[in-house]
Amino acid sequence: MKFKFEHNNINVLDLERSIAFYKAALGLEEVKRKEHKDGDFILVFMGDGITEHQLELTWLRDRKEPYDLGDNESHIAFRVDDFEAAYEHHKEMGWICYENKEMGIYFIEDPDGYWIEILPTK
Repeated sequence: MKFKFEHNNINVLDLERSIAFYKAALGLEEVKRKEHKDGDFILVFMGDGITEHQLELTWLRDRKEPYDLGDNESHIAFRVDDFEAAYEHHKEMGWICYENKEMGIYFIEDPDGYWIEILPTK
């Protein structure tokens, strides 16, 4: 029996703002959208155009308060081919929330407070 990663999900308060962030910060594009017939929720799947893995953004119509991310120890990680350019872009946009220069990584924060780890190419 073999399992393959398909997608990860995060819930967002402002769907359009989140789509814009993931597009500008990471170059992700919307690849699929599912809207509930009653408008209760919208699912937007974002892809990198390289892998099949997707990030599912879930928007719930009745949700008004921010999500409790706990200690925010969970995160998504992206490897980038030009680490220095990515770092400068994210720094310029004010998105860097934590740096670990010893490990050679940093994190950016999305509009809902989720952390995204940025890794250099091996």
